[in-house]
Order: sequence, then C-alpha cells, then structure tokens
Amino acid sequence: MATISPPNPETHKRSSSFDSTLDSAHKTMVFGEVVSLALDSFRAGKARFLLTMLGMVIGSASIILTVVVGQTGKQYALDAISSLGPNKIEMQYSGGSVIGPDNTAQPDNMTREDMQAVVDSVPGIIAYSPMLEDHERISMGDGTTKDSMLLGVSPQYKDVRGLVTVAGRFFDDQDATAHAKVAVLNLPLAEKLYGSPQAAIDQDITIKSIQLRIVGVFKESINTYGQSEINDDTLLIPYEVARYFTGKEDLKEIFFRVRESSMVESAAKQITTLITNRHRPGSVYRAQTFTEILKTAESISNDLTAVLILAATITLIVSGVGIMNSMLANVSSRIREIGIRKALGATRREIRLQFLTEAVFLSLSGGIVGTLLGISVPLLIGFLTPFKIPVGWQAAPIALATSVLVGVIFGTVPANRAAGLDPVETLKYE
Repeated sequence: MATISPPNPETHKRSSSFDSTLDSAHKTMVFGEVVSLALDSFRAGKARFLLTMLGMVIGSASIILTVVVGQTGKQYALDAISSLGPNKIEMQYSGGSVIGPDNTAQPDNMTREDMQAVVDSVPGIIAYSPMLEDHERISMGDGTTKDSMLLGVSPQYKDVRGLVTVAGRFFDDQDATAHAKVAVLNLPLAEKLYGSPQAAIDQDITIKSIQLRIVGVFKESINTYGQSEINDDTLLIPYEVARYFTGKEDLKEIFFRVRESSMVESAAKQITTLITNRHRPGSVYRAQTFTEILKTAESISNDLTAVLILAATITLIVSGVGIMNSMLANVSSRIREIGIRKALGATRREIRLQFLTEAVFLSLSGGIVGTLLGISVPLLIGFLTPFKIPVGWQAAPIALATSVLVGVIFGTVPANRAAGLDPVETLKYE
C-alpha cells in the first residue's frame, strides 16, 4: 500500500515566494509598459496634448498666485496693524465716578501714581507714557489763529506709539525735567501752517499766552485717518508743560509697551486688575491692545485666501473637462489598437490603467509646469524689484495633488470606455 508523504512546509514556502515574486514582476512589467505606451501616445499627438495641458498650467499657476496674492495682502494688513504698536497697551478710563467735595459726581480718572504702580509691579514694561488732552487755538506770529488738539505726553510716547520724526527732533527727558516750552507738530499741521516740515522748525507759537518753540515734526508710522488719539491737527508737548493748560493731573489714558507681543494679553490683565483695585468700586478701566485685531485680521485673510483658492480650482475643473474630451477623442482614434492589445491578452484592467495613466500624466505635467510658473513669478519680482513678495510654497502640494485628482476623476470615463470595448468589434473597426 503506497504511503502519501505529508507536504513539505519548506517546499510550500518556496513555491509561495516564487509565485509572489512572479506576480510582482508581472505587475512591474505591466506598469512599465503602461507608462511607455502613455509616453508614446503623448509623442504621437504633441500639439493636441500641449493645448490640453495648457489649461492645467493656467489652473495650477492660478492656485499658486492666488495664495501669493492672499499672503501678500495678509502680510501688508498685519504689518500695517503691527506698525501701530503690536506690544502696546492703552489703558482707558471707561466710566464710573466719585463724589467730590461739593457732593457732585466726578470722573474717577487714572493718576500718575497708578502709572508708577503698574511700572513697579508688572514685569516686562519697557516704555510708558501718560497723556493729557486739551483743545486750544494756536496763535501764529502774524496774528492768525488755528484750532488744534494738544496732547501732553512723555518722551517715551514716541517709542510706545512708533512715531517717526520727519524733521527736527522729539523732546527728550531733559526737556521734560526742565519743563521746556517745546512742541512737536503732526506733519499735516506743520504743512498747513508753514508749508513744509523743515520750515516749521524753530518757529514760535502761542497757546494761552504761553510761547512754545517747535523743535520737531512727526508722523504716524501708518496713517490711521484720525481713528487713533492723534489727528491731523495734533501737537505734542511734554506732560509737565501740558498741566499748565489743563490745570489738572488726572489721566484719561496711559500707554504702556511690553518687551514681547506674547506678553501683551497677560500684562493687560494685570494692569487692568491693578488699576481697578486702586480706585472706587464701580469705576471701569479698559485695556486696549492690537492682539485681537491681529488675530481677526489674520483669520479674515486666511478665509479670503481659501475662497480665492476655491475660485481658482474652477479653472482646473474646466481643464479637467478638456482632458476628458481629449482622452475620449484619443480612445476613438485608437480603437483598433485597443482591439489588437486585447487580442494579444491585455485585460480590461490593463487597458483601463493605460488610459488612466495617460490622463494623469497629462494633468500632472500641466500641474508641474503651472506650479513652477506660479512660484517663479514672485521670485522674479523679488529679484528684479525691491518688493519682497511671499512665495506660496505651501500651495505647491495642493496644486500638484489637485492636478492628479483632476486626472483621475476626468480620466476615469475615457478609461472605462476603452476598457469596455468589445475586442471583436474593435478589430473590425476601420
């Protein structure tokens, strides 16, 4: 009686390994053949494929340039807001009152003692300034008068607010200590009174019989169009001198500047708590910073950029329709070739893969060219001009991935049509 020997596990393992290697080699040969056929098809119809690819070039470049435009606008807006003082904290008295000696309600304004307490207690403050505000008429040397807004500030106010000295100089600590009768004019006011900032230097003006010497002309680092405490008719004088005009030392606003923008929010909370605790219950003090404004501006810019990118993808969708039409025409012109390939043993999967690869190759080629074109534009502008435009590097993967996706989506219909053709009918096709 014959005995049947059990299967050798080692022999089975070698057989499975061989089959796996053979299958892998077959797939590799199939894919290599598909890529080779796609390249041959591209070379056979260069003009048609280049024209079809042009839409993908424009679409991909549009996505990159849309991101560039969005980032440029975002950076400009953030820089404009930051130039007003990203590290600035503006404390304001918002409401509440105390009962005065004559039983009348009086504003519970802040004081210089509040400011000094903040400087002594809150870490990270590198500059600070009180502010007194008064509205007076300036008397010129020729007898004419002009309405103006007078702000009494400290020399550090220039750094806190990021002001730019256009002509002359800003008053310093020595001027403040000596109660020097000096003034610094806003640029529009200097031009209105004297024609130019240089002509205003060393001129004398009189306010309430007090003669002031103009030592400088300033401007804001970015025009706030009167939306800040400074307007076109503003002149700055030392805080110590401003008390002569207002007759009081109460402060409605105090400006602080911290070392880093990351410290702004925590410092603002500490300052608000400290000043509130130093005054009567019910008095309200508010810290105004640019942190929330910066976050809001950045969020709006990102949303607008996303909307613009979605609009740019419409170009890619239109290009995808062009690719589908081109590939359908390509299938129609190669029906006999498809029949011969099927007769030689090509499967539906291989035929489908061939035409899908051609569609993806077409869209991806256009995507690569368009991406390079979109990136090169801001680089070229930055090289040839002094303008530094951000390059939308992060949009490159989006453009390339979208190009592949467009090729797959719009290449599926032509690929399925080619794979579904009857081999007998295709061989009869003339």
